[in-house]
Amino acid sequence: MSAAPASPLPYQLIATDLDGTLLRSDHTISERTRAALKRATAAGALHIVVTGRAVGWTRHILDDLGYQGLAVCGQGGQVYDAGEHRLLTSVTLDRRLAALALAKIESEVGPLYLAAGRDGLEGRVLFGPGYQVEDRTLESPVFEHVDEVWEAPINKLYLQHPTLTDDELAAAARGVAGDLVGVVMAGPGMVEILPLGLTKATGLSLAARRLGVTAAGTIAFGDMPNDVPMFGWAGHGVAMANAHAELRAVADEVTASNDDDGIAVVLEKLFP
Repeated sequence: MSAAPASPLPYQLIATDLDGTLLRSDHTISERTRAALKRATAAGALHIVVTGRAVGWTRHILDDLGYQGLAVCGQGGQVYDAGEHRLLTSVTLDRRLAALALAKIESEVGPLYLAAGRDGLEGRVLFGPGYQVEDRTLESPVFEHVDEVWEAPINKLYLQHPTLTDDELAAAARGVAGDLVGVVMAGPGMVEILPLGLTKATGLSLAARRLGVTAAGTIAFGDMPNDVPMFGWAGHGVAMANAHAELRAVADEVTASNDDDGIAVVLEKLFP
């Protein structure tokens, strides 16, 4: 049997993280980056958003982009069809395991500030007392007691500590609860508790299979440690200049920052 002809495209799939990568610091997408993505997709490449944000915290951004394809949300736990506004897959966090993990972490580091992401297409993020988040573009409910978190299915927990850095908190949480849950640092002030084994690579591989694209044909852009598994899966990983040192260490390439059109800098060379 003869081999299939090689694709004329440098990459068939362009996977982009959102915060700190596709989005600038003001949470907008530059016209230059929009144009570069449009050229790449016009040439035949596919663009897929792969974000730690759950669908409910992502849909407005995708709608602004005019995005109609698949998106991987919730750190790989959700595959979302933006054109049909439909969840194709959704993985929830076992609430008993999450409660046990939270208790173990707090016994190690002291009381935490907490938020929780509700599961589902309309799932919103619930914020507990003291939890600080930069982007509250969507209305989100507030809870007073942690028992309220366990009342309905959730896809993740968000942790903050009054004095520990994000890296210190993630390391401590992983040390005492890493056999129960996944722990990832996804952005400033966003240490997340996930189902054990779930990563962005999980959802991206599922979506790529649906799209008929291989890992070798994928270029991925990111900025945080939660993008490390995605870089491990994709054929080529590009870290933004503003990326965390852990991601830069495993990247195949480092581009300009998210505020300096880093994605466009690479795509303009690949898809002139």
